[in-house]
Amino acid sequence: MTAAAIRLSLNDNVAVCCRTLQPGEAIVVDGVRLAITEKVDLGHKISLSSLKPGDKILKYGMPIGSATAEVPAGGWVHMHNMQSDYIPAHMRDAAGDHS
Repeated sequence: MTAAAIRLSLNDNVAVCCRTLQPGEAIVVDGVRLAITEKVDLGHKISLSSLKPGDKILKYGMPIGSATAEVPAGGWVHMHNMQSDYIPAHMRDAAGDHS
């Protein structure tokens, strides 16, 4: 059985989806029980706990940005509710380079 999502580091407060998750689906990630709140596509992040604006998003054991809105446990974490603390989104091109 393939995991629904994986935590990349024990310090992470997000997990990466191993497949598309559907609203209402119940999953367990490293012993954390989550009810998925909205559709989350393969490769996207879900929150392992409730996040408040300003909370750091931890992935790979490191902060990758900050929450800009409340995110419930099991919620999708992406550009609509987080910001990079390092790269303005408008500065990235399709290749991931900076202008």
